[in-house]
Amino acid sequence: MTAPEASVEAPVLFEERTAANGTRIGIATLNAPRTLNGFSLPMAHLLHERLTAWAADDGIALVVLQGAGEKAFCAGGDLHSLYQSMRAYRDAGADDVRDNHYASEFFDVEYRVDYAIHTYAKPILCWGHGIVMGGGIGLMSGASHRVVSERSKLAFPEITVGLFPDVGGSWLLPRVPGKAGLFLALTGAPLNAGDAIYAGMADIHIAEAQRADVFNALADVHWSADAKRNHEQLSTLLQQHASDAATGPLLRNAVLIDALCEGSDVPAVVNAIAALQTEDPWLQTAQATLAAGAPGSARLAWELQKRTAGASLADVYRLEYIAALHCAAHGDFAEGIRALLIDKDRTPHWQPQTLAEATVGWADTFFASPWDGATHPLADLGATVPERSHA
Repeated sequence: MTAPEASVEAPVLFEERTAANGTRIGIATLNAPRTLNGFSLPMAHLLHERLTAWAADDGIALVVLQGAGEKAFCAGGDLHSLYQSMRAYRDAGADDVRDNHYASEFFDVEYRVDYAIHTYAKPILCWGHGIVMGGGIGLMSGASHRVVSERSKLAFPEITVGLFPDVGGSWLLPRVPGKAGLFLALTGAPLNAGDAIYAGMADIHIAEAQRADVFNALADVHWSADAKRNHEQLSTLLQQHASDAATGPLLRNAVLIDALCEGSDVPAVVNAIAALQTEDPWLQTAQATLAAGAPGSARLAWELQKRTAGASLADVYRLEYIAALHCAAHGDFAEGIRALLIDKDRTPHWQPQTLAEATVGWADTFFASPWDGATHPLADLGATVPERSHA
C-alpha cells in the first residue's frame, strides 16, 4: 500500500486489513495533504478515539500510522487555527490563559494522542516519509517501530514561530546523543534519515519504493494476541526490507556541536553557535535560523530541558502544556505565525527582542500554573500505563 492521494473524506482515514490468520491490522492515515497533513484538532480527536478503540479490540494485532500524499507524514500542528484563536483571545482582552478554549483543547488532545502512542501496548508502525516536523515528530516519536526513508526530513523548527519544541520534545531532545538535542532545539536544524536514526527519533531506514511491499507483507504474518511476540515479528519483518541510511550532518559534526553547546547558560551557547566560522551549508543554515528566531523561544527551550531533567514523560507533557498556553496567551507564538504564514513578510517583531531580555525571570512566567492547586487537565496521564522509551 502506498500513501493515499488527496481525499474529500474525513481528516483521518481508518482502515482495517485482515491478516493471514484472521487477526486485523488497523491503519490510520492523516488525510490533509494540501497542508502537508498539518495536525488539526479534528484529527487529534479522531485519532485519539480510534487508538483507544483499537487498544481494547483483541482482534487488532498492530496499528499503522501514515500520511496521505507524497510530501509529508505530518509537517506540524494546524497553525492557522491556533493563530485565529490567539487573535480572538487577545482582541477580547482576556488575561487568563485558560480562556483560549481552542488552544486549551488542542494542546490537551494532541498531547493525549502523543502519550497514548508512547504507551501503547500493541506495536505501532509509523511510516515517517517526507516532512516530519514539530507535531509530526510528536506523533512519530512514541511509535514502537519508526520508519524513515530517503525522503524523510525531521526537525523541531518552533524557534521560527515563537514556540518551543513541545509534543514531548523536552523529553525527546535531551535523549539525543551528546548535546545535539539542545542544538536542534535552538536551530531547528533538519535531520535526514541517517541522522534521525542516530538521534533516536527513528529506528530503521527502508526505501520509499519498498513501502507497498512492507504493507503487503504485514498481511501475510500470523499475528497473535501476544503483544510482545507481535513486536518481535514486526521488527523481523522490517529488518528484511531495511537498507543503510546515508550519514547525515548531525553525526558528522557531533564533536563540534558538543563543543558549541558546552556553555553553562543559553547566551553562551547561542553566542558560540553565532561565532562559528564554517563553510558547511547545514551549519550555516542552522546559524541563520537561530539568528532570526525568537530569543524567547531559545530561552524557553533551554529552561524546559533544564527543568524537566529526570522527569517522567507524563510530567514533561504537563509542564509543556502550561508553557504552551502561556505562549498562546502572551508570547511570540502569534507573531511568529503572522510573519511566516499570515502576512508572510518574514519580519517578526519578537518580544523580548534580545536574548539578554529573555531572562530566567521572564521565563518563569511561562511555567506558572493557572490552576492554583486545582487538578491539572493532564493529571491522569501516567496513572495506569508504563512508559516506553526508545532512548
